[in-house]
Amino acid sequence: MKIALIHYWFYGMRGGEKVVAEILRLFPKADLFTHLFIPNKLDPIICERHVTTTFINRLPLAGKLYQAYLPLMPTALKRLDLSEYDLIISSESGPAKGVVKRPDACHICYCHTPMRYIWDQQPVYLEQAGILKRWYLKRITPYLRRWDKWSAGQVDHFITNSENVQQRIENIYQCPATIIYPPVAVGNFSAVGTKSDYFIMAGQLVPYKRPDLAIVAFNQLGLPLKVVGTGLELEKLKSLAKNNIEFTGYVSDAELSHLLAGSRALIFPGEEDFGIIPVEAQAAGTPVIALGRGGVLETVNGRYYNDQINTGEELTGLFFNNPQIQDLISAVKKFITIEHLIKPEVCQKQASQFSVDRFRKEFKLFVEDVLPATLLVK
Repeated sequence: MKIALIHYWFYGMRGGEKVVAEILRLFPKADLFTHLFIPNKLDPIICERHVTTTFINRLPLAGKLYQAYLPLMPTALKRLDLSEYDLIISSESGPAKGVVKRPDACHICYCHTPMRYIWDQQPVYLEQAGILKRWYLKRITPYLRRWDKWSAGQVDHFITNSENVQQRIENIYQCPATIIYPPVAVGNFSAVGTKSDYFIMAGQLVPYKRPDLAIVAFNQLGLPLKVVGTGLELEKLKSLAKNNIEFTGYVSDAELSHLLAGSRALIFPGEEDFGIIPVEAQAAGTPVIALGRGGVLETVNGRYYNDQINTGEELTGLFFNNPQIQDLISAVKKFITIEHLIKPEVCQKQASQFSVDRFRKEFKLFVEDVLPATLLVK
């Protein structure tokens, strides 16, 4: 059986790329297709595969301006020749699923989310964008929405990463989706005996993750905050931050594990589809203070900061209600008063539900269940 795996673009090892890496481990002969391939900082299992790129990869400054070429990506996908492939797996939160397959082939889409910037989170992108980018995004959105709905109709089976995104897929595409939580390398993290005095925020520094909320809140709190990661917002955030906030930039997986384990709590101020970092923090024995929306409601055993909290509850974090500075400040202050009630071993137990082994087992069983018998024997 010949297998093709299509991922929207490769320029680093974020959550979507980690899912792709584990799927490749399940299917060692699968070929890779993508719009953009930059091998720096990618898992070797991705770089070792036969990779075919669309013409987007050859356009001027594609490595920096690939998102500007979004309107061309539907055409680029249709030009891929997948006629020899029996199973097609698309990894989607950008344009990836709109490929053409043989009538008897099977197309499974692991949808991390319908494209945020053309659907429910577009207001966040527009608010943070400049005038030209806002104009451009508004102009291309109607076309991309029509294509996105059409391409959903070409998928035989949807998998998704959370109840949160499952509902989004049903609302936008009117398609059912099976939940298989993404793989988190929980075994790579361990707790420390004594915590340091800092809080931590980690991940891509992009507008929809709302890192600005954490910066302004901690400016007012005056507590130490380490900001791990890079992204479009980095320089802006540095200009806002006071001396109690430290920017580490990119760190290795080992360094991230050490920093998470030593911190008092992870600050997670944006709404994520699933959110791997909160699971990694808990695997390191560290609780989470998060906006109470999206995937954290499934991965963190939390209560809202203004709820009554009882001794003996196996909490792994606190939620705040709205993406507002004062809400986050109130949550941090409440956390400090109940910090002693949250145990590292309870956090680790919570994280253990989202292991790599569980993902591999569930994904493999799903594929075997939905594939026609004629393909399974190939």
